[in-house]
Amino acid sequence: MVNETDPTAKHLAGDVRSPGQVAPPDAERPIVDDESSSETPPVSIGRRFLQPKTFVSFGLAAFIVYFAVQRLEVDLDDVWRQLRDANPLLLVTALLTFYSAILIRAMRWRMMLKQVGITRKQGYRLPGNLGTFQILVLSLFANCVVPARLGDAYRSFLLKDRAGSSFGVGLGTILAERLIDVVVMVGVVVTAGVVVFGANVPERAEQAFLLGIGAVIIGIIGSVVLFVFRERIEALIPDRFGGHFQRLNQGIFEILRKPFPFALLGGLIWLMDGLRVYLVCLALGATITIPEAIVVSLLSALVTIIPITPAGLGVVEVFMIWILPQVGVASDTAAAIAILDRLITYWSLIVVGLPLYLLNLRRDVVVTTGTTGQAVGET
Repeated sequence: MVNETDPTAKHLAGDVRSPGQVAPPDAERPIVDDESSSETPPVSIGRRFLQPKTFVSFGLAAFIVYFAVQRLEVDLDDVWRQLRDANPLLLVTALLTFYSAILIRAMRWRMMLKQVGITRKQGYRLPGNLGTFQILVLSLFANCVVPARLGDAYRSFLLKDRAGSSFGVGLGTILAERLIDVVVMVGVVVTAGVVVFGANVPERAEQAFLLGIGAVIIGIIGSVVLFVFRERIEALIPDRFGGHFQRLNQGIFEILRKPFPFALLGGLIWLMDGLRVYLVCLALGATITIPEAIVVSLLSALVTIIPITPAGLGVVEVFMIWILPQVGVASDTAAAIAILDRLITYWSLIVVGLPLYLLNLRRDVVVTTGTTGQAVGET
């Protein structure tokens, strides 16, 4: 039984009302998470990184790059010369554009969390914009060092740890975010592709377009099936997983119920991705238009839908080296652009994310140690 006079006990039991506050109606009740707040992370990034399949994925990325460089006959000496002559001011601007897009993603996700009821008013410790930005950077870092997009699960755990919210609801908002992003991305890249290629779409670019359209169709059909048959699906799930399924559904469909503000911000984010590639091209003196830069950046993102390697390492670089000549960029310059762009979108996340990850581990150790010491003192 919960001690009604003990606010800590009431919080752990899911009652976050202040004394004398009337319970909200069911539709406005905070999402009560019956998962243990001391639950270990669903993903241990360090342990996952040391697994053989992670090393295999990095080996595959290295092989893909080596094979492509040999096949495409890239002059590495010329690539190195262009890298040395790159405009540093434009590269810094491209870097700031990249992290500004992440900040907008973080602010949008925070809006999503409020829409599903994870707010400070409801008793959750919802981080501010910078705190949400830090969680998003950590999840992107996780995607960079382990395959299979485990950063999404890590993001949900970090939210649960920081905000005291449900892991399932957090993951549901991320899945909804992914679906919205893919739909918007395909719309933007198809529009830009028509401007750039007209009816003469290169074969591999066409395959990437079809991959994106296929992902949109699968995502929409999957969402409709999940919504229409949710009760039947829930009936087939063991009772101990029923609550998880309900919270996951709540996270997904509370967002998809009003997706348009998030879709508009998604369009801005994808345009900023195109701007980043445009700035990298300018830094190397390459002539490219904004629509062409959007096509290059978004098609490169589309090929990572199937996570073969961590954050598409190797796959994205090779695709950029292949597609940039389709818009008039020389092969050696294309290789230099791919290297610099991935220094921004991949390697900078490791440089920024690793210290954040280590600080987060240290914080968890300190909190755990303090909690353990307090418990020992009370006994």
